[in-house]
Amino acid sequence: MAHIIDGKKIAAEARADIARRVGEFEEKTGIKPGLAVVIVGEDPASQVYVRNKEKACIEAGFYSEVHRMSAETTMDELLSKLDEIKNNDKIHGILVQLPLPKHLDEKAVIEAIPPEKDVDAFHAVNTGKIMIGDYSFLPCTPAGVMKMLEYENIDVTGKECVVVGRSNIVGKPMAMLLLHANGTVTICHSRTKDLAEVTRRADILVVAIGKANFITADMVKECAVVIDVGMNRNAEGKLCGDVDFAAVSEKASAITPVPGGVGVMTITMLLENALRAAEMAAKK
Repeated sequence: MAHIIDGKKIAAEARADIARRVGEFEEKTGIKPGLAVVIVGEDPASQVYVRNKEKACIEAGFYSEVHRMSAETTMDELLSKLDEIKNNDKIHGILVQLPLPKHLDEKAVIEAIPPEKDVDAFHAVNTGKIMIGDYSFLPCTPAGVMKMLEYENIDVTGKECVVVGRSNIVGKPMAMLLLHANGTVTICHSRTKDLAEVTRRADILVVAIGKANFITADMVKECAVVIDVGMNRNAEGKLCGDVDFAAVSEKASAITPVPGGVGVMTITMLLENALRAAEMAAKK
């Protein structure tokens, strides 16, 4: 039976450390790190995420703003709101909750956030920095995965790492971080031929494909470390990941659960980025 990598426990310890550092930073500089979140529309999952982010911010001692805008918000209105926020000295980090309503240009919105306040690390400047391994911020979910591996003393060096999924938010940056940690990395996606043959080679398998229970036990190598980034609802409406947890945990050496795995780490790394943004601003 696999060792369960407890995201809640790792996140709680990391957040306590962040709260301590926020307190020290404020004492030293007189500055309270500030994070602004913008949410457009009524997407229920996004609403939950934003509430969780706001709660985590306040608990860690940050200054927090949430700007809720209607689904009918125009591009000009959204860009004007971002202009207002980025000129507010109290705000060091800005995050626009994705996905946005279809009529809004996601790329233009991301590019409107100054790179030094882009705590999601989605801006082209920040993604380019991740590519060359010289970054200020890391995308929150891949950074959370790396934090979990580090906490569990799972050394990536020389390991065969397979990432299933190639999104700009998780798959691509995840592959880069594993590569920077000296892993040998393969990226798979919906067009990969003989996917199971590739995933069975993985010492470390990271799955971010968005399909409930997609990875089955026959697709996993004996004693592999399996990181499930997925967040889906199964036929009964229960939260589940991209990995068939019950079957795969019989075969893996370590595995993340859903919920209680990678998800809680994502917000933790957002706090880490927001604190770093405030530290960078203070140095300037």
